[in-house]
Amino acid sequence: MPTISRFYGILIQMYFGDHVPPHFHALYAEFEALIDIQTFEVIRGELPTRAMALVLEWAQQHRDELRKDWELCVQNQLPAKISPLA
Repeated sequence: MPTISRFYGILIQMYFGDHVPPHFHALYAEFEALIDIQTFEVIRGELPTRAMALVLEWAQQHRDELRKDWELCVQNQLPAKISPLA
């Protein structure tokens, strides 16, 4: 699973050919959450409150890039790296 961004100990990843709705995986320590790209709702899993706030802030800044990466993954192509949260 490609890591498309990394910041503050959080990994953002996407699977090739993953199930809908379009989403990304956010991993922090032993936690993992699947987050919908359109709504930013948690599909499954959880993150600590502060980590989730950072992930959502990052996702809002990069929504279009996340959509493009999702399309690449659907086509089994390597997604582009996305800038970390500064």
